[in-house]
Order: sequence, then C-alpha cells, then structure tokens
Amino acid sequence: MTQTTPGTTPGQAPTTTPRTTTPGTTTFRTTTSRTKAARTRAGRSVRHRRARQSLAAATAAAVTALAAAPAFAASELRPVPVQVQQAAGRGTLLGVTPVADLNRTEVAAFLTNAGIDASTVRHGVRGYRLTYRTLTPQGAPTTATGLLVLPKGGERRLDLVADTHGTMVHRDYAPSVAEDFGLYAPYLHAAAGRAVAAPDYLGLGKGPGLHPYMDTASSVSASLDMLRASRTAASGLGRPLTGDVYGTGFSQGGQVSMALGRALTRGADRHFRLRALAPVAGPYDLRGAEIPGLLDGRVNDISGVFYMAYFLTAQNRLHPVYADPAEAFRQPYAGYVEQLFDTRHTEEDIVTKLPGSVKELLTDDFYQRLSHPTGGLLAALKAQDGTCDWKPDVPVRLHTAAGDTDVPIANSVSCAADLARNGVTAPVVDHGKADHNGSFKLAGPQIVRWFDRLAKGSTHDSHG
Repeated sequence: MTQTTPGTTPGQAPTTTPRTTTPGTTTFRTTTSRTKAARTRAGRSVRHRRARQSLAAATAAAVTALAAAPAFAASELRPVPVQVQQAAGRGTLLGVTPVADLNRTEVAAFLTNAGIDASTVRHGVRGYRLTYRTLTPQGAPTTATGLLVLPKGGERRLDLVADTHGTMVHRDYAPSVAEDFGLYAPYLHAAAGRAVAAPDYLGLGKGPGLHPYMDTASSVSASLDMLRASRTAASGLGRPLTGDVYGTGFSQGGQVSMALGRALTRGADRHFRLRALAPVAGPYDLRGAEIPGLLDGRVNDISGVFYMAYFLTAQNRLHPVYADPAEAFRQPYAGYVEQLFDTRHTEEDIVTKLPGSVKELLTDDFYQRLSHPTGGLLAALKAQDGTCDWKPDVPVRLHTAAGDTDVPIANSVSCAADLARNGVTAPVVDHGKADHNGSFKLAGPQIVRWFDRLAKGSTHDSHG
C-alpha cells in the first residue's frame, strides 16, 4: 500500500487566489511571477534515497525518473470568471495554485524514465493544487488539498478520472505536492485526454491535522469533495467537465476507489455519473486476506510492520483499539510509535525505528488478537471492509499481481467474489511476478486504454 520517496514542492509556484468581482463570480488572479524549479535535486538528504527492502526496485526507478524529469514550471493563468457556491459547504473551492506545466515530450520522458509505458501519451499536462472544504472523520468542517491535472489540447469538455492514491506517510508524498510516484497516474490519464482529480485525503498535502490512515469514510468524503472542487476549477479554467467519471486508485486508493464508486452509484452527487472502475492492488479484505497474509508470511515483514504500526496508531484516534500504546506495542516502540506518524517523518526514517517483524512489534496478547479481533480493533477492521459488497452498474476490472507481497492477490480475489455474489462479473487481471508498485506500472497504461475503449462505446473488452 506504500508508494515511493517524496519530494518537496517544485520551485515556488504562484498561488492563485479567488478575487471577487461581481456577486457569485470569482476571478483567478496569479499573485506571484512565473518561476521554474531546479532540474536536479542533488542536495536531497541521503535518507530520502533509502527505500524499504520490499520497494527497493521501485525506489531505484523513481530516483532515475527524478534525475531525468523536466523542470516544472507554474503556468500563467489569464483571469477567468468562475461561478462559486454562495454557501461555504462541502466541496467549495477555496484556492487554485498552478504547480506544473509539461509538454507531451516531457510527460512521456517522465513516465518512461519511471518504467511506465508512455505510448498512450497524446498531450502535455497542466497541474493545479486545489484547496477546498470538506469534513473530518467526526463530521466537523475542515479543508483539504488535491491535484487537478488537465490535458493541454484535446476536447474542450473533459471526462474526469478520479484517481485515489496509496499509502503515504509524509504529507509531501501527496499528489498536489509530489514529484514522483504521486504524479504517475494523474499525468498518465491526463496526457491521454481526460481531467484527473487526485485528492491528497485529509492531513496530507497542505491539509491540516493528522492523516486518518485507512479510514474509508473520510477518504471517500474528501475524494467526493475533491471532485466537486475540480468541477468548479475546471469550469473556471475553460475546460468544463462532462460529468462522466472513471474511477481508479492504487493500493489504499484501490479500496477507496471501490467505496467512492459505490457512493457515486448511489447518487452522492447528481453532477457525476460513474462510467467504470479499475482499481489496482487494493486491500479490500483486511480480516479475510490482508491480516491472514501478514500472519502467514504472504506480506513481507518490513511492509507488515510499517502498515500495522500506521494502521493501529491512526485507527486508535477513531476507535478504542488500545487505552495505552503499551497494550499493543512492545517497548521501546510503545514509547514513541505514535509520534512517528505525525506526517513529518518519512517512511525511510520510520522503518529504521521499528523492529523487523510484526511479532517483535506487538505484545503477545495483541498479536493473538489479530487472529480473533474484538472490541475497538474489530470495529476498526469492519469499518474498512465490505467496499466490494455492492452491485456496480458499470464495468469493473480488478488489477493485481501474484508477486505482490504488500497487498496479496487474495484481496482482489475476495473483492471479485463479493461482486459476484451481487451478480457482477469483475475480471481479476493478474500482472504476474510484479511487486506492489510494479503492479501499478503495468496496470496503469492498460487502464488508460480500457477507459479509451469505454469512452468510445467499444464492446471489445480485451485486457490490453
């Protein structure tokens, strides 16, 4: 469920803030001059170049991509009148910050250097960080950020891809501030000619507070509100949305994608129509697949320790998983594990401060509880499961890989079984020996081509 090393925001992109001109109308005004980021990141700390053992190959590819990536330039925006909601409700757009402007050749090189097939790249892209209103897990008003990417060229009115990201621990991993893995899917889909809304979720990117990791409900609400903010922003930028939504997501985001699709199908917002779902390597079945895989070795130890520590500390803020960290974690980890997940520590830093296995991380009693969860732990697991237990009225494909030791293929098999019980046949597309991040790199271009065929009304349903 983890993605690769983060970067900081490229250069200092001009912040675009709404300036009211007439009632109900807002003009985007660029408040700083056009700037360019440096073409290299040679001064980055060495620790940001170390990957967990399970992601070594993927991280090496990401470092290569960074070294060859073009400079990101913040695009100049002409003043554009934008109709905004009078009420400051969910999904209200609060700000737009241009963060990227790449031509077609630059996008293709960026993806190719990351080991991703760039043959579907047809356009350059422009990226914008959106700030918008949403809700906390408790239902209180808050704000979040996300990345809107638009193609340079193509149709004026655009279909929208809702792309939900995987596990991220540092807030600068998130799409709206990322430099590497967080941009691959948004650029891939936007370069094919669609708008892309990639939410940062709560507590990541420029959003306040801590990230409620694996809280499906708040991830869906933040994602849905990102779609609403994207609708406003895209219209103001002269690229209105058609209302058709193609859902995809990787790892944690695969699970979120299924839950977001369910919300859209059930009428969460009348402006959006779900057209297809193609999640990748999602942890759809924590109790039946992911936790058993962690206990029997199908989930590698390094990933298992990281995910378990992140999940328990985040969920304990929402459910009574433990009254004191020492109930769940052995010493010395109990003394500082919660502080590691403050959105300011990198994944590489965190794993050096944790043991080599889940059994070494958890107390004996709590380790046994994983097999037979009760109380707050059971509530936390139940709240995230069941995202595939519904009946989509759109095509669904579940991408995964037998070689994935972060999110075992059993998760996708379980999801397909849930869908089948509801009368929906969803192919499980197995990318073979690929590792976790590799499953996305292989699946991404296939998903773009599938969305292309569906958009054209093709009945041909091959996997390529």
